[in-house]
Amino acid sequence: MTIAAEELNPLVPHLAEIIVGLVAFGLLFWVLAKTVFPQFEKLYAERTDQIEGGLKRAESAQAEADALKKKYEDQLAGARAEAARIRDDARAEAQQIKAELRTEAEDEVARIRARAEEQVVAQREAAERSLRGEIGGLSAELAERILGSELADPSRRSATVDSFLSELDAMAPPQTTGAS
Repeated sequence: MTIAAEELNPLVPHLAEIIVGLVAFGLLFWVLAKTVFPQFEKLYAERTDQIEGGLKRAESAQAEADALKKKYEDQLAGARAEAARIRDDARAEAQQIKAELRTEAEDEVARIRARAEEQVVAQREAAERSLRGEIGGLSAELAERILGSELADPSRRSATVDSFLSELDAMAPPQTTGAS
């Protein structure tokens, strides 16, 4: 009955089955350890390298992008500063040109006024000379008519005209030359 009892108990395996199972498991483990597990380890290492390499490439690309961004921002700041400097230079140059044009215009106005005053003075002197000559002739004629004698002597005639004009100048109000 012991044999029948041993065969009937499914919880207790036979010793031969345990030994055969252990040998088969050992052989299977050894074959897997020699062929399959190294492949798994190799694939795992490759995946790890790919992931770590991808992360390193991403980090280096990020660092490069950050460096390029910094460089771009520096160039942009430099360009803005240059533009501001150019604007300031242009404003200063415009102010300088404006001041030069104003000075030139004021100089031109002064020259025009001076020429106009010179022309007025020259015309006044010409008019005075012309009037003196006419007044001299008329006064000599008047004097001849009043005296009833001819003033034939030119020096006498000139002296009479000059004294008459001196008296007229003394009677005339003083003239002012307005330079505005």
